Amino acid sequence: MYLRLRQLCLVASQLEPVVQQLTQVLGLAVCHRDPAVAQFGLHNALLPVGHSFVEVVAPLREGTAAGRYLQRRGGDGGYMVILDTDELPHWRQHVASVGVRIAAALAMDDYEGAQLHPQDTGGALLEINSTRGGADLQGPYWPAGPHWQVAVRSDRVSGIAGAVLQSDEPERLARRWAQILQRSVQRDGDDWLLPLDPAVLRFTAATDGRGEGLAGIELVVNDADAIQRSAQAAGCPVRADAVHIGGVRFSWRLPA
Repeated sequence: MYLRLRQLCLVASQLEPVVQQLTQVLGLAVCHRDPAVAQFGLHNALLPVGHSFVEVVAPLREGTAAGRYLQRRGGDGGYMVILDTDELPHWRQHVASVGVRIAAALAMDDYEGAQLHPQDTGGALLEINSTRGGADLQGPYWPAGPHWQVAVRSDRVSGIAGAVLQSDEPERLARRWAQILQRSVQRDGDDWLLPLDPAVLRFTAATDGRGEGLAGIELVVNDADAIQRSAQAAGCPVRADAVHIGGVRFSWRLPA
């Protein structure tokens, strides 16, 4: 039974500026825009990063959950952590056993998913889903559309190594997610790590005044120099090992 970090979602007040920075700076390409998210008052874009995905959503009207999240966290930022599995019934049963409600049960075509109630998880909106035939990482992944493979660009970035969740109590949050996801946590300095298949969730202290949330995405990078040059040209905050896009820190490890 696998449980993979497959998709990370950002929320933005305006969709296209963030999508443009992701394509311009990280060299990614849009694979799909899902008209079904309009039922939630949103529009979106998905961009493959190797076999994983970054999604951006933005409100189309007032009164959406995403819009309220933007207000609560003070602007654009990380929104959702999305995992895929081959045993969704197991996870539905397990999360109920540890006191986590399903906020939204999703089913469409060959896809099923469960969005968990954020009040029961903390940290970020957490979803676990399954696509028929999706065990093959090159195969179908319904949220990304039928032809996502042709949009993969790996000159600059070739994968997602992990995600960073921040909290005023990172150990508490890490242990809660470990209970929900049936994984063991380990300490890494002041942070806490939770392994998935094969990526890692990192839980760290919140220091920016924005409270709990998805703060960062850790990348597998092939051309850091090109990312840094493009980030400077696009006016994105950039450091030697990270760039900020859409209120999220995209980071990588430099070779030793």
